[in-house]
Amino acid sequence: MQIAYWIVAGILALASLAAGGLKVVRPPAKLAESGLTWAPDFPAWTVTAIGLLEVLGAVGLILPPLTGVATILAPLAALGLVLVQVGAIITHIVRGEVKTLVVNIVLLLLAVAAAWLGFATWA
Repeated sequence: MQIAYWIVAGILALASLAAGGLKVVRPPAKLAESGLTWAPDFPAWTVTAIGLLEVLGAVGLILPPLTGVATILAPLAALGLVLVQVGAIITHIVRGEVKTLVVNIVLLLLAVAAAWLGFATWA
């Protein structure tokens, strides 16, 4: 179970860290040029907050199990990333951006798997 957790959590953490990091450091107008067409329609603080949640989720997936301290935080971080992806899916559906849903659904499934594996392994 631990090997499966590390594989799923590692992929999810890398994706969340990359996506969240971009949202934290780039302004919404630049994000739109990169393909995140929704970003300019939201306040800049919202886009930054979403990015911070993704970065914190990535850290929460890896750091607690790696250090052995407060390992329950790992599956809770995965649940947080589930909520982020549910919000992203709803936003894309409302905006009619159906083509981008595949990525969000894959990330949602990874987050659900990481939460399940995390609870089975660390809780």
